[in-house]
Parts: sequence; structure tokens; C-alpha cells
Amino acid sequence: MTTTWLATHLARLADSAPPAAPIIVPEQLVCFAPGLDLWDFWPVQEIDGRTARFGNAELWIALGAPADRTSVERHGRARLRLLEREGARWRDRGDLLPDGFTPGSREWSGSAIVDTDHRRVTLFFTAAGRRGEARPSYEQRLFQTDARVDERDLVDWSTPVQSIASDGRVYHAAAQAEGEPGTIKAFRDPAFFRDPADGTDYLLFAASLGQSTDMFNGAIGLARRTGTGGWRLLDPLIAADGVNNELERPHLLLHGGLYYLFWSTQHSVFSPGTAAPTGLYGMVAAKLRGPYAPLNGSGLVFANPAHAPEQAYSWLVAPDLSVSTFIDKAALDAFARGQSRARHMLAPTLRLALDGASTRLVADDVACRAPRA
Repeated sequence: MTTTWLATHLARLADSAPPAAPIIVPEQLVCFAPGLDLWDFWPVQEIDGRTARFGNAELWIALGAPADRTSVERHGRARLRLLEREGARWRDRGDLLPDGFTPGSREWSGSAIVDTDHRRVTLFFTAAGRRGEARPSYEQRLFQTDARVDERDLVDWSTPVQSIASDGRVYHAAAQAEGEPGTIKAFRDPAFFRDPADGTDYLLFAASLGQSTDMFNGAIGLARRTGTGGWRLLDPLIAADGVNNELERPHLLLHGGLYYLFWSTQHSVFSPGTAAPTGLYGMVAAKLRGPYAPLNGSGLVFANPAHAPEQAYSWLVAPDLSVSTFIDKAALDAFARGQSRARHMLAPTLRLALDGASTRLVADDVACRAPRA
């Protein structure tokens, strides 16, 4: 069944100040990829969602683009980057996929899992536009490919195949030629999840409702792996018709016997009259297919601080409840001064505590420690 996220849920935010992440200060940050904007970070994961380890290191993936254009223009040049993390130190390993390898004109976010033997990694990603197009379009298609693990590198990628395609009925096709950030329709951000209850594999994705007549018709889509290895589209987990246009980077985790569904969204993509901040949102259910109840009554897990309402974005909650994110628009000149021209980079990690439908941020010196180059 599909759970509807309602304006009445969000109206509860008017009763009190929303929970907020701490202010990020320049002294917390180190730029480990000078000259690059990096955003939408995610780790290569084990099948059960835990961050995989390759020797003493972790492999992460992010979107990257040269920091020589405006913040908005970076999406038109995005490539997947391979990152290596060992302890608190990070290293940029360069483009994840070969030039001209994918069917899109650029690459947008997804997820990646490694098999139990740590021999192959499967990447799920969004191909934005079409390879060779004269002008970047906003078409979005979901693809997957796999690679051989060579110590701390991923090599010999297989030919990308389309995981699932929009049906144009339940889900909008998301094939716009032109658009503006926040207004385009969604069919992107595939996130893998294996349900521990029965071992079934699912893909979640940011979607738009195909039958809606409202401009604000965001949803969280779902597909289930079939017996032949393909994927079958299912009805959305969450519908935000008339409330919000973009429920981005949705992901699931099982904690305390409950299914926690998280996504990120921005103040600017809520429908007119809906007062809600940019932040991490979520719902909880006893079963993967729902019904879901909004966390903290409204769905808001935490927002950016009031004095820096756009400081970070694209939060990812790991099974250990650590929360990774990136610097978006907070004091960017100060962050980059003396280091690089980059305006987007990894932010200090946060940590959540979950108790049924209630959440809180944990003040933790280890969890909030900034990365090192």
C-alpha cells in the first residue's frame, strides 16, 4: 500500500522549533579534492547495508564536477567519483567509470553493493540525459553495472543495463528536455535494500506520480527483484501529491525490528503555503510495504540550522545510525578560502538515535569529528 505524506503532518512543525543540525564552521573541514565539487556521498555496502571494508579501507562514491561553474551548473557536468576512506583520512581516486561508458550525458546518484566474497561490486546509478546530446536534458533512467574488485579498486565494468523503466502511468517518465532545479520530475537515485524478513531484494528511487495533476507530485518508488534477476515495478511507498515535488535519495534500514525510510528534500520544493525546512525526513513502519507513520509526527528528522538554512543536503543514514552529508550553501567562500575553489565537500558526520517513531540527534565527539585529507 502507498502511504500519503500530508500537509496536516507538516502543520505540526508550527507548534515548536524544528530539531536542527549544528552549525558547521570552516575549522571543521578539510578539502581532500582541491578544485572539485563533491556531493551526494555513499559507501559501497554489504548486502545487509553495512559499509563494506576492503582491508583497512572503505570505498565511497560521490558525484563530482570541476569547481569552475555555478553551483547549479555542476549537475550538468556530474560524474561518479571513487573515493577511499581509511580511518578519518580520505583520498580521491578519480572517475569511477570510463569516459563515454554510460548511456547518459552525465551520471547522477545511486547505490553500490559488494557480494559476500568481496569479488564483485554492483553499481546502481542514474543516467541523466543521453550520450552525445548537444544540450543536457533532464531525462532520467536507472541502470546497473558490476565490476571486479582489485584490492581497493573497481575494474572491468560490465555493459550497463537498464534496471527498471518508468511505466508512464503510476510513475512519471521524467524525460524533460529542459527544466529548472526543483521543478523537474524524478525517476532517479536507486537505492538497494534486501529485506531481512524474507531475503527479497528491492530498489527504492525518487519518483513523480504519473497520474497527478499537481505540480508538486513527488513520491518514493519501489521495485522488487524477480526470479529471473530483473526488477518489477511496484506501487510507491510514499506519495506527496500536492505537498512536495522531490523526495530525493530515499533509503531504508531496519532498526529495532522496524523499517525506517529516509529521504532529503528542500524548502523550495514544498507546495505554496506549506512551511517546512530543508532537511532529512522519514517515516517508520512494522513492514517494508507499510503503512508508514511520519517520524516525530511531521516526518522531519532534523533540519539545517535556522541561521544556515541551506548549509547541507543529501543526508544518508547508515545502519549504525551515522549520518553523512555534504556542504551545500553555507559560508562557502569561507570554507574554500585558502584551500580550493570547491564549494561542495564532505561535511562532518552526525549521529541519530531512534526510538519507535521518535528521533533525536546525538551529540557525540567521535560521530561529529570532521574528515581529514
